[in-house]
Amino acid sequence: MNREIEITIDMSMGRRRGGRPKKASPPPAKEPERIPRISRLMALAIKFQDMVDSGEVRDYADLARLGFVTRARLTQLMNLSLLAPDIQMRLLEAKSTTMSSERHLRPVIRHAEWWVQRAAFTGRLPAAGAH
Repeated sequence: MNREIEITIDMSMGRRRGGRPKKASPPPAKEPERIPRISRLMALAIKFQDMVDSGEVRDYADLARLGFVTRARLTQLMNLSLLAPDIQMRLLEAKSTTMSSERHLRPVIRHAEWWVQRAAFTGRLPAAGAH
């Protein structure tokens, strides 16, 4: 009496001990896109100005104390809010970390007229005495 027995064994790697199926691992998450520092500083300046305007804090000196920075540094940051609105938007929407730094924007900020700021921002400052 010759009897044949066929045995099938599942050797897939998708099971853990105990025979329970292994959970499918999610695809590797892509690293979130890094927000440029100038964009974060611009957003912070807008937020801080809103806090002062709403009375949440009394003045820039209060913000400096809360943020553990000097009043001079806070003033440098808050000066970003003096930029023309379209320049502020470009800074907020910046995708590249090569966008100007806050330090490089200081010469642009010192101009009160927005048209001069725009020219300085794009590198086309008018001749001396034109503003």
